[in-house]
Amino acid sequence: MKLLDKYLLKQFARHYLTVASGFLAIYLLVDFFEKIDNFTSKGKSLGLAMKFFMLNIPFIIDQLSPILILLSGIITLGIINHSNELNALKAGGIPLAKIVRPLLLGGLLLTGVFFGAAQWLLPYTVPAASAIWDQQVKGKLPLGIYRNGRYYYKGVEGFYSFERRDLKNLQFENFSYSKWDTDYNTKALLTAEKAQWDEKRKMWLFSVVQIQERQDSGRYHIENFDQREMQLPETPIDFVVPENQTVQQSLTGLYREIGKSKNEYQTNKALTDFLSRISYLLLGLPLLILGLPTLLYCYQKWGRDLYIAIPASCGIAFLAWGIWGALQSLAGAGYLPPLIAATTIHLVFTVAGLWLLRKEDK
Repeated sequence: MKLLDKYLLKQFARHYLTVASGFLAIYLLVDFFEKIDNFTSKGKSLGLAMKFFMLNIPFIIDQLSPILILLSGIITLGIINHSNELNALKAGGIPLAKIVRPLLLGGLLLTGVFFGAAQWLLPYTVPAASAIWDQQVKGKLPLGIYRNGRYYYKGVEGFYSFERRDLKNLQFENFSYSKWDTDYNTKALLTAEKAQWDEKRKMWLFSVVQIQERQDSGRYHIENFDQREMQLPETPIDFVVPENQTVQQSLTGLYREIGKSKNEYQTNKALTDFLSRISYLLLGLPLLILGLPTLLYCYQKWGRDLYIAIPASCGIAFLAWGIWGALQSLAGAGYLPPLIAATTIHLVFTVAGLWLLRKEDK
């Protein structure tokens, strides 16, 4: 690696640590004053509070990752331009493309780190932080869990389990409901390929159903039905297992969800979740590619201070966030192919940024 590349990459890393530390400190400070009263009012120790905030750090960095990459590159290029180093490099015959190459390499390396955290770190830290806040501070009982592709819920009289759920249409696939006696022996077991909640009639509708009931003799009476209507102690609103946020699942876990999908709606949702997660992790690179020529334009237009370039770059980031979020919503609703929603903003910003860099280099 050339001396210039090492120098710029070192400056990029230093500015990233500075920007990340600043944003993280502000976020944690605000979060601390908002939530510390909840810990003290519940009699929780300061150590537990510190553990909660420490577990939140990877999530905070993950959410800020695009703008951190953008600002790290902007500040690095801005400072060398302010000190006339950029003009000296150009005067020495070094093209702008070679000058910004280490900054793009730094952004790519950081993106790789964020991918690693999304795969191996966040699936453990985010649920752990949520457990502290929901269970130990808020006192919410974990009535439901999600394990190995199935949801499990403990009701008043029995246990529910289902493989997939469509909360929009109140449908559940591979549904089962079991009632146990005090000795944990099964009194009754209902299994169905599909369970549908009828909100108007307040009734469960089951398809391809089998009902097993234990008789006094200890044997089970088994009945099979194509369709069956029943009332159970719980309704879908009682299934409080939270929706798995994409950030709580590893990248491979999100990908495996696509293969488990059994209909078009589920496939589209799983594919959208996976591609949107990948898309967000990659968002910092196109922002950086567009932000660098934007910085140079601001310098030419208004001078070599960062007080205009940084707000302009942040404006680009918020614009990208807004467009990206809208595209993911359209993909989730089925109005846009997930691949188009995941790549549009990246392609537009990358092409625009490369064109502006090339124009600036002439």
